[in-house]
Amino acid sequence: MARHIYRCPLRWSDMDAFGHVNNVVFLRYLEEARIDFMFRLQPGDGSPSFSGGSVVARHEIDYVRPLVHRHEPVTVESWVTRIGAASLTIAYEIKDDTEDSAQIYVRASTVVVPYDLEAGRPRRISAEEKSYLQRYLPALEEDALVA
Repeated sequence: MARHIYRCPLRWSDMDAFGHVNNVVFLRYLEEARIDFMFRLQPGDGSPSFSGGSVVARHEIDYVRPLVHRHEPVTVESWVTRIGAASLTIAYEIKDDTEDSAQIYVRASTVVVPYDLEAGRPRRISAEEKSYLQRYLPALEEDALVA
């Protein structure tokens, strides 16, 4: 299984009054990583996949440890845990991924629904999108692929 890797910079404004990255800011980090992941298919080859829009149907987030502001970015790893006919679930870990440590700050998941902006309604996942997403689906989770 491949994981999408996104290096996310920390900003001074991300801190709360206690000097930690604010809990709400982690959702922005997930959004940045998710957009980078989902739009990898579209720009380079002119594919229309995912360009029509998508909406977040659900977030789950577990805060494992506080992240203190610093100048080095954090790593956001993303992968797919479920592909349905008209939705997918993306899992994440926000962590330091250095030789010295592999500290995990957040584990999270997001249910994403492809959306037809012109029609104003959800749409099905295309064959091209499904093929792209399957590269990020763990091989052992055969039941994660829903027709």
